[in-house]
Amino acid sequence: MNAMSHDTLTPIDLTTVGPGNGHPVIQPPVLGDSEHTDYYLLNELLDDEQQALRQKVRDFMDNEVTPIINPYWERAEFPHVLVPGLARLGINGFQIQGNGCPGMSNVTAGMVILELARGDLSISTFCGVHSALAMMSIALLGSEEQKQRFLPPMARLEKIGAFGLTEPAHGTDVVKLETTSRRDGDSYILNGHKRWIGNATFADYVIIWARGEDGHVGGHVVEKDTPGYEAEFIAGKTALRCVQNAQINLTDVRVPAENKLADVHTFRDTEKVLLASRFCVAWEAIGAAVAGYETALAYAKQRKQFGIPLAAFQLIQYRLSRMLADITDMLCMQYRLSQLMDEGKINMPRVALAKMHYTERARAILADARDMLGGNGILLDYHVARHLCDIEAIDTYEGTDTVQALIVGRDITGYNAFVPMAPGQ
Repeated sequence: MNAMSHDTLTPIDLTTVGPGNGHPVIQPPVLGDSEHTDYYLLNELLDDEQQALRQKVRDFMDNEVTPIINPYWERAEFPHVLVPGLARLGINGFQIQGNGCPGMSNVTAGMVILELARGDLSISTFCGVHSALAMMSIALLGSEEQKQRFLPPMARLEKIGAFGLTEPAHGTDVVKLETTSRRDGDSYILNGHKRWIGNATFADYVIIWARGEDGHVGGHVVEKDTPGYEAEFIAGKTALRCVQNAQINLTDVRVPAENKLADVHTFRDTEKVLLASRFCVAWEAIGAAVAGYETALAYAKQRKQFGIPLAAFQLIQYRLSRMLADITDMLCMQYRLSQLMDEGKINMPRVALAKMHYTERARAILADARDMLGGNGILLDYHVARHLCDIEAIDTYEGTDTVQALIVGRDITGYNAFVPMAPGQ
């Protein structure tokens, strides 16, 4: 244990005392207006309203989420106590226009998501599932009546959403989903199973994707406490432990016909939602990388070895510079991607390239940050360990880097390499 002991850090305004531990804990410094993070001054491209919203979200994450999130993460519990505060931020629905939603530009939404993820990836995932998947499904594919009925209470977080697409046997090949939908009078009867569905244990509205009798996929809004709907919490996760992922079992679940999303006709319609949500996940990866870099930088300035700060060592400066270069690269690339989305010049390969690149670099940055913190790096009090575990889930959901690479590869070569040929073919 001697190798993991640490010196007392010099008390400065970036330290607090860890709960029950009696040792100083370094908190990430402020992001955005620091030249040491926003190295190419992208913050200057934001107007006053965007900067104010960004600061509002940052303050909420720093002051209300970061101080309490670790015990919830360790217990694998969702911090419902934070929901009223998230509601007051007025960010739910992100880019959705009308029906109580904020109607952000994609640039603004991206900066908001970055701030959420910089604070905690479980909270950003909760918001992403609710806004970018559940709410976006209704906004893009629902009728006007459905939008008016479902979206306002979701925008106020009076009702929480979930998105049920992935199945136990179908992740990457979810186009082959087996959950069925059968018309029965003025209702649809759903049967099947879904897996890895975030928010599903407590959600009020769950968008269930099922294959109809005509073979086409449809989306159905299943409301809380509908008979035949069962959500089993998936325990034992080592990532996003606060997110309440569930296996959903659907047994003759009767859903009113008016709850079937009006503008879903084929599986390709779901791609409109996945495009928007994958864009959000790319921003999450950058936020996690920023958290790792900022914590490592603050720690290196305070932690002394051989009588001098770590930050004075050449190797530490090199590693921090490489982290900053990766973050600057990602921010510039994603800012441009956000502009393209605002201009309607976006497609799945462009978003896939971003998600592939950012998650890979975020994993590397967080691993490097954890190493730079030494033994302290594995303590939840220093936050990097939580981000390092959580980025593994971010890398996986919405498609791994391999899947994203194949999407890009198909686009640039014209060859589909997703399904290998059977022997002899």
